[in-house]
Order: sequence, then C-alpha cells, then structure tokens
Amino acid sequence: MSRRTVRALRWRALGLAAAVVFCNAAGNFLLSWGLRKHAATVSLSQLPWSLMTPAVLAGVSLLILWVLARLALLSWADLSFVLPVTSIGYVLAVVMGRLWLDEPVSLSRWIGAGLIFLGTILAGSTHPRTPEGLRRRRTGKTG
Repeated sequence: MSRRTVRALRWRALGLAAAVVFCNAAGNFLLSWGLRKHAATVSLSQLPWSLMTPAVLAGVSLLILWVLARLALLSWADLSFVLPVTSIGYVLAVVMGRLWLDEPVSLSRWIGAGLIFLGTILAGSTHPRTPEGLRRRRTGKTG
C-alpha cells in the first residue's frame, strides 16, 4: 500500500470517527435536554407524548445515524482503534453537560475526562487498520 493510500485511509477513518463522535454526543445531549425540559412537567400517563418533542426526536435520529456511522467505521477499522478514538464523545458530553445543561462537574469527573482525552490522542496517532502481514503473523494464518 502506498503512502498516499495509507494517508487517505487515515483521514477517512478520522473523518468518519468525527461523525460518530458528533452524532453520539449531540444525540445524547438533545435527548437529555428534551427530556429534562418536558418530562418534569408531565405526568406518567403523558410521558409518551413528551417523547415526541422535536429535541427528543432529533436526538433519536442522531443516535440512529451514530449507529450507522459506527457500523461503517467498524467495517474497515480495527476495534482497538475505533473505541478509544470515539471515546472523545464522553469528554464532549461532560463539557456540554456543564456548559448547556448547568450540570455540576466534580474535579474527579474533569480528571477522568482529561484522561480519556489523552487516551484518545494516543490511540488516534496510530493507524486505523492493522496491516495484513502483521495480522497474519499474530493469528498464525498463512492464507
């Protein structure tokens, strides 16, 4: 595989990973915001209707896109690359919860988010796919 092909695959993986992260973080944010906004004022019998708000529906739609994008990414990138790189979404969730949902975030949570961020940077610096030659040597398969 040429350097150019390797570079193109890496950028495609990172671009798709960014879409996965965005859809997950934004979808969960919209679900949380939409449910908090309406569910507190709704009785249990009215709860199904509160799930039909624009924010909740948009959140569900983004989470469906998240699953589809994640499936696409997992179809050609290693699991050991995908999960650490897309975990940056957890950091975004902490930031969005603090900034836009006025959630209190303890020092321990900030430290945890920082460690996830560092792990994401480290995993993101690797190639998204193990080269076939190395993969065959590790598994013992020759064909």
